[in-house]
Amino acid sequence: MADDLKTDDIKSEEPQTVIEPEERQAAERLKERDDVQRALRETGGAPAPETPPPAPKEQVRLWSYALVLLGLAAFYYLVRLNTLSFTARALPLVSRIVLGAMAAVLLLGVNRAVYAFLIHPMDDAVARYNLSRVMRLVVGLGLALIAISVLFANWYAAVVSLGILSLVLGLALQTPITSFIGWIYILIKQPYRVGDRVRIGDAKGDVIDVSYLDTTLWEFGGEYLSTDHPSGRIIKFPNSVVLKEAVYNYSWPLFPYVWNEIKVLVAYNSDFEFVARTMREVAEEELGPVMLERVRVFRALLEQTPVDELEVREQPTVFFRPVESSWVEAIVRYVVPPRQAGRIKNRMIAKILERLNAEPDRVRFPKDNLR
Repeated sequence: MADDLKTDDIKSEEPQTVIEPEERQAAERLKERDDVQRALRETGGAPAPETPPPAPKEQVRLWSYALVLLGLAAFYYLVRLNTLSFTARALPLVSRIVLGAMAAVLLLGVNRAVYAFLIHPMDDAVARYNLSRVMRLVVGLGLALIAISVLFANWYAAVVSLGILSLVLGLALQTPITSFIGWIYILIKQPYRVGDRVRIGDAKGDVIDVSYLDTTLWEFGGEYLSTDHPSGRIIKFPNSVVLKEAVYNYSWPLFPYVWNEIKVLVAYNSDFEFVARTMREVAEEELGPVMLERVRVFRALLEQTPVDELEVREQPTVFFRPVESSWVEAIVRYVVPPRQAGRIKNRMIAKILERLNAEPDRVRFPKDNLR
């Protein structure tokens, strides 16, 4: 018998459930949320939305920039031909001013095009706002560089000097600059958002703030706790960490649950059917019908993704696994909201042991000196 157990785990019979039409309708309503739509697109479960053409107002602005740029180019051509009777002393200054104006108009036009075609169609309003601020900063620095090149007669030397200064500052501020790039990456790819429960490297917690340079977590677990309860500490790390560390997000919009397990050692001559039924009943009581229904709703969403929905069962599952040569491990596996995992597990352990201990003729545990 022991050899058979080592070869194949014993699994309990579990009820097969079907997603009802009402639950599918609830899943369709969930698809209207921006975060769910984004997650579906990332998994190929939904087609990417068609990018709307720029509004007529934006098109007029873009054409106006193009016309102004063409007019300045024609004026610069006439200046270079000296057909406007400028003095030899004023000609270099006028040329620099016209070139500077052309560069400024081109920069502003590119900024407007980026906003109209890339930023404005984004679904996330927060990301649109923050990326607009980044673009304004880039445009401001570009206009400052253009002004410097116009004011200085030797604009090439000014640009080289500014480039050397930028290189020195870049080396000195490498970590802050990389963290700023990490912040832009977080805005665009959204590996996590405020409110998500994540693990990055050794840091685990709920995201409470994402700033330009760093991220703040409200830690759970930690070195002083063995469970997933909040520790009372906060963790700050530079945003550059997301560019080189794996990000584990427990708050996926398409399935905001995690699997958890409780293990109990029983003897080979225990009533396995009774043990499995008891553990499954306790798990179903603790999870409740409301949460099981919600899991079925999210299962309906997962059907539209490459995830194998047959592996996503809302009902608790019990299976058995041999341990060494004397005992069998009874394991109940269930899905649970990550922030409730510790509380639910504690209650379930107490109830499972109480009910199993109440039937000593059907369930045999290891002796006190063998536990």
